[in-house]
Amino acid sequence: MSKVIVIDDEPFILMMIEDKLKKAALEVVTIRESSTAMEVIRRELPDLVILDWMMPEVSGIDICRMLKQDETLKQIPVFMLTAKGQDADEQLGRQIGVERYITKPFSPKMLLEMVQETLGNDKS
Repeated sequence: MSKVIVIDDEPFILMMIEDKLKKAALEVVTIRESSTAMEVIRRELPDLVILDWMMPEVSGIDICRMLKQDETLKQIPVFMLTAKGQDADEQLGRQIGVERYITKPFSPKMLLEMVQETLGNDKS
């Protein structure tokens, strides 16, 4: 079973994503406090990380940078969820290793399809 870590400070978004992914038989770990994200990622070793860009403690961009600089974790694909829809923001995300850039509001069904495509689980 593929494991996905979702990091967002908004409880409704975490719950919505968790529900959608679990119904697709994915293991889901949710994190609200971005300050604990790297510790949990190192412990859980997920197949995919979905990050919110703007969080109070540590930004999603900073977490992505840390992931991509870590030899053990740098191969983990990262999706960035964000309200920042400017081309420059997306370009920055891609430069630091974001695989998929998803602008809020987003379709949970579309997110699930992207997750399954990335993980190689094309069973909608």
